[in-house]
Amino acid sequence: MKTVLLFTLLPFFYLHVSAQVDTTSYPKERAEIRQVLRNQKPGVTTDCSDMIAVGPRGDISFSRQQWLAVQQKEKLTFKSVRPVPGNEYIRIYEGNIAVVNLLIEVNLLVNGQDISIKVRRLEVYHKRLGNWCRVAGQGTQVDEGLFPPDAGKRPQ
Repeated sequence: MKTVLLFTLLPFFYLHVSAQVDTTSYPKERAEIRQVLRNQKPGVTTDCSDMIAVGPRGDISFSRQQWLAVQQKEKLTFKSVRPVPGNEYIRIYEGNIAVVNLLIEVNLLVNGQDISIKVRRLEVYHKRLGNWCRVAGQGTQVDEGLFPPDAGKRPQ
């Protein structure tokens, strides 16, 4: 009897769990966030003044100014940042908070040397006075040999 009950309830549990991955609500806000992501380039500010950033070595900056100071100290200059299509996962909460996980191609200059890497980012955006700004971000360099970008299954 327990086995029959288990197999009867299991499909309902699966449907409930899979339905928690929401990739369709707030379509207008999703489009706005995608636009913010595509406009990332040197000189374009998407950060809130109170942004918190965690660097690749685990260092933490408690403001945009601190984050820029770390880049200057490390002699690091971003040349370009481009999202990899099909590798953006956006969750919108209450229309004014966005949690974004994305893969980006980054070209930078580090101490005079050109470097191109892929980075998996986790970012949090807040909509203030009609504009989105990043309040938190953390990036990890991707080892494509171990973790090919298309190896994961995209939630539906």
